Amino acid sequence: MTAPFSDSLAPIAFLDLPAQQARLGDAIRRRIDTVLAHCRFVMGPEVAELEQALAAYAGAGECVGVSSGTDAIQIVMMAEGIGPGDAVFLPAFTYTATAEVPLLLNATPVFVDVDPRTFQIDPASLEQRIAQVRAAGRLRPRAIVGVDLFGQPAPWPELRAIAEREGLFLMDDCAQSFGGALSGRKLGREATATTLSFFPSKPLGGYGDGGAILTDDPERAELYRSLRTHGEGKTRYEVLRTGMNGRLDTIQAAILLAKLEGFDDELARREAIARAYDLGLEGAVVTPARVADAQSAWAVYAVLAESEAARAALQDRLKAYGVPSAIYYPRPLHLQPAYQGHHDGTALPVAEDLACRILALPIHPELTDAEVARIVAAVRG
Repeated sequence: MTAPFSDSLAPIAFLDLPAQQARLGDAIRRRIDTVLAHCRFVMGPEVAELEQALAAYAGAGECVGVSSGTDAIQIVMMAEGIGPGDAVFLPAFTYTATAEVPLLLNATPVFVDVDPRTFQIDPASLEQRIAQVRAAGRLRPRAIVGVDLFGQPAPWPELRAIAEREGLFLMDDCAQSFGGALSGRKLGREATATTLSFFPSKPLGGYGDGGAILTDDPERAELYRSLRTHGEGKTRYEVLRTGMNGRLDTIQAAILLAKLEGFDDELARREAIARAYDLGLEGAVVTPARVADAQSAWAVYAVLAESEAARAALQDRLKAYGVPSAIYYPRPLHLQPAYQGHHDGTALPVAEDLACRILALPIHPELTDAEVARIVAAVRG
């Protein structure tokens, strides 16, 4: 097979931040210049402005800007007093940050299988895992972390029902999915606390690390603000509790404010690309199932090959067409070396199968229609 790719065609970018910079650079530089003029680089006015804008966008009562999505998870769990002897239930098929925080707090992550088509946490598996932990009697079930994976929402009605019935704290790891929606409502209010990430590859990404916490509970928000700043009270040198240095940089807040202005247009472009993939790739690979009554932020567009060997062959063909790809995730969390010793040995077959067959294609607002067509042609071969 001769691929229709030559030196006259530029390779396609998996994430094209330079093109985004060219499009948004003037607005971003104006925002940064304002910060350089007032020199309030830590907790400057842009942080509070961004918090208000994010809360308004998501319809949440409170927003607390923090230093990363991982720190957002840690602050929420610290606020709940999660620690030794506590079981935190979370999907086995997601990024490591969700699982490492419970261990940093000396709690135990309990891995749950996922839905084979939406890749979201499986409520039936969750109920089984909770029952297993209760029967073993070694750990106290304390919390459920729903992850809005790849841009789509987790099954929140089911998760809320399980959390209420079992008496568990419920949080939303929305690192990949800010801008998505469920039943006509933007993500950010489906759980008691929602954590966000502004890592550059996220749909709303900064130029470095950053994150935020959304909640409708003002008392929790006040506690989050204290914990992000060394456990401060009303003054800098009143220390009420053990906290951390988890503040959001002012320059990152300024950049995110500039990018938030055109965020909905970028989400619309991601949706258009996803629909073009859905149509063009039908029958060639298994395209991602859309969560019912939901809108995806399309942080990742992941297809499934027939087998691990078929995926390797597909990656080779894509490369020949100048098309990059990525594997999210090549190994489920319960099989990672860092977590195997904390896992009870329960098989999680869906997560294990997905890791062997899943492949992510480029999806970002800077993709042209011609590039999308080349990607489709590459997949179809």
